[in-house]
Amino acid sequence: MEEFPALPGFYKTLFLHIEPFSTVLPAVMIWLTHGASWFHHELIPPFGSEASAPFDARTKMAIWQLGNCYFLLSLLSSLVFRAARAALKGNPAAQEQILGASFLAMAIADVTHIAASMICLPGDLRLNPASWNATTHGNITFVIFLCAARVAWFLGVGRTRYYYGHRKLKSA
Repeated sequence: MEEFPALPGFYKTLFLHIEPFSTVLPAVMIWLTHGASWFHHELIPPFGSEASAPFDARTKMAIWQLGNCYFLLSLLSSLVFRAARAALKGNPAAQEQILGASFLAMAIADVTHIAASMICLPGDLRLNPASWNATTHGNITFVIFLCAARVAWFLGVGRTRYYYGHRKLKSA
C-alpha cells in the first residue's frame, strides 16, 4: 500500500509541497525581503494616478500579522498532513478524515478569501484579470485553483476514497 493513500499523486504534490511553499512565500516577502509597505501596495494593482503613500504603524502591524497568517497556513498544511501520514500509516480512512476536516476549513476560507479580494478590488479591475498583478492572481486565481482541487479531492477525482463517500454502517 502507498505510504499516503489519502493524498496520492497530484494532490500530494499540490497540498504537501506547492501550497505550503506558496503560503510561506508572502510571509518571507513581508518579513525578510520586500517589506510590509511593498506587500501592502501590491494587494491591489496600481490604477490611475494612485501614489504609493507611506502607511502608519497600525497598517504595518496588520500586514505583518497577515504574513503570520500565511505562515500559519503553510505550517498547518505541511506539518499536520505529514503528521497524519506518519501517525495513521496503514489507516487511509483515518488519514482521509483528518485531511477532509482540514480541506473543508481551507475551502471555506478559500471562498471567503476570494470574495473579500473581489469585493475590495476597484470596479474597473474586478473583472479585468489582465490588469491584475502577481499578488492579485495569487489571492484570486490561484486560490480558485486550490479550492477546485479541494472539491475534486472530496469528489474522489483521480484517487480512491476511503472515508468520504462511504456509508457508515449502523450498529445493532
